[in-house]
Formats: sequence, C-alpha cells, structure tokens
Amino acid sequence: MFSYNNLGKNVDEADAEQIIDMASKASFADQQKQVQENIHNQIKNLCTVMDAILLDVNEPQESQSKATPSRSGLSFAIGRNGPTNNHPDVPKTRPLKRTELSQRLKDSIGYTLDVKQSQIPHSEAGQGLFLNGEATVGSVIAIYPGVIYSPAYYRYIPGYPRVDAQNTYLITRYDGTVINAQPWGFGGEARELWDGSKMLDAKLNRDATEKGSDRLWKMLSKPLESSRVGNGEVLERRNPLALAHFANHPAKDTVPNVMICPYDFPLTEKDMRAYIPNLSFGNAEEVNMRRFGSFWFRWGSRNSESNGPVLKTLVLVATTALCDEEVLLNYRLSNSKRRPSWYTPVDEEEDQRRWS
Repeated sequence: MFSYNNLGKNVDEADAEQIIDMASKASFADQQKQVQENIHNQIKNLCTVMDAILLDVNEPQESQSKATPSRSGLSFAIGRNGPTNNHPDVPKTRPLKRTELSQRLKDSIGYTLDVKQSQIPHSEAGQGLFLNGEATVGSVIAIYPGVIYSPAYYRYIPGYPRVDAQNTYLITRYDGTVINAQPWGFGGEARELWDGSKMLDAKLNRDATEKGSDRLWKMLSKPLESSRVGNGEVLERRNPLALAHFANHPAKDTVPNVMICPYDFPLTEKDMRAYIPNLSFGNAEEVNMRRFGSFWFRWGSRNSESNGPVLKTLVLVATTALCDEEVLLNYRLSNSKRRPSWYTPVDEEEDQRRWS
C-alpha cells in the first residue's frame, strides 16, 4: 500500500501487483522499516510544504533555543537560575489563520481536513473528521496529537485508573504507548510553546457517583499528579492534519477507509519538530517495560534507542482512494469489556486477535 502511494495516481495495475508480491516476500522487520521510511518521507514532505506557506525564506529565523546564561557560584550552590527564562523562543511565522493555512495546504497537496457534524446515524456520533479534497491509497492524511505516555507512566494519565471514564480521546499503540489527545483539542491559531496543560477539564469528578468498590480501587491505584513534560515544545498549533482524534468508527455495514499506523518520529529531525503535535510525558527512555498478559513490568536497565530518541506517535493512512468524505477508522474495541451500543465490530475475529 505504501509503495503504491510512492508511485502516484498513474500506477499501472501490473506494477501494483508486482509491488504487493515483493512486499509479501520481505521479512516482517523489513516491512516495518519500509513502512516507517514511507511515512517519514510523506510527513517530511508535508512539513516542507507547510514551511513554504508559513516561513518567510527572505527573513532569517530566530533560534528556537535561548542560550543559557552563565550561572554564578551561588546559583550553582542553591540550585537555581534566578529569574532566567529557559523557555525556547517562538520563531516568527506568517500571521495566517488556521483556516487559511488549511486551504493553502489543500492547494499544495490536494487535500486537507475538516471537523464537522458526523454523518454516522447514531446520537453519540457527534463531530466527525472529513477529508476535503482527494487523497490516494497509502497517503498519510492525519496525525494523532497529544501527550504520549509510555507504560511506565500510566498512573499519571488524568483520571487513572478509569482513564476513559470522561475522555474519549485516548488511543493505544501495539507497544502499549498511550496518546491522550484531549489537551490538544482543535489545535490553536499560532505557532506557540505548548506544554500539554491546556485541557477541557482533565480533573475528573467521580465523588458523587463512587461506589464502595470504586473508592477501594481509587485508594489502591491513586493517580499520581505531576507535570513531567519539561518546558514544553514550540509546536505549530494550526497544523491542519493534527486532527486524527476526531475520526469516528464506521456504522454497521460500512467499511473503514483509513488504518492506524505507528510512527516513530526521530527527534534528530529538528526542522520537522514543530509539525509533530505531540509531547512525551516523562523520559520515555528512563525505564524498559515488558508486557506479560495484561500487565506491564519493569524489565532490565535503561532502554536505549539504537537510532536515537523518538516520539512514539500514530498516523492515519488511507486504505482506499478518498474524495470529499468522512474519515472512518476501525476502533477495534476490546470484547472483554462492555462495548457501547453504537459499536458494531468490523471484524470480530480481528478484534479478538487484537486483544488476546
């Protein structure tokens, strides 16, 4: 599918079949590598396009990191910098509204995204994600934004342990990484310093409806309170594609038109960083975790990335040619818990394999 995307719209059917045959013969590790490279190249192109729209090439850009001033012996002794502000500078960009950037992106790549009333016929559908324009099979059409939690930091997810009680914008990667898109919301109207703290209402109020078992569970698994995302990052909050969390599950007898793909963004790509709408909670490399059944355990020493540090995020990839339509994603909800009345499995056997 990703190689098909590389060939563009005029791909010959025989070429496509040859590509599929070649892909089927590659090892799983090679396939993973090819997928990551394809996603990265697509996102790199999207970043280049948005740079061309937002940055004035004739005006030198300010550095995103302020130089740290020298510290006195006293400040070293008492462990503080005084009034020094260690926040990164925000580079100057063209003062475009989010809607203007969205339209210019569509003019450049052929599509953008809109959020509006879903066409799915049930009362809880709410808003949905719509592709505005045309996208080919294998195109990266959206990025899942928000704060990233590795298994070592699950207890810091707002509302833990009932994290999904009042938050429908959580998603889990196959490696156990959880992304909370609630703080991102619809994004913003500028490139700005974002620390993940802007939330609709992250503090859950369960006291009024708590039962005895809930109180016991809450005492045993009290959520930890911390803000371990450093000073934040300068992110492009107008990014028109940072809206994957608004994609709905398809209605009965309707098939999904996108799929979730993990994307490990290399933090060495500093020129792209502003367009990756994610922050990592804590230090993702502090501890290595391994899964046994439904539980995660600390395993071994500090986890190191052979290719450097990454942000473990997710993207939506088109599984069919899209044209001015709602984006539909198979949620694959666990069958071990009571599922919402509106949820109809796309493939029950696939759901069982996912959660077995």
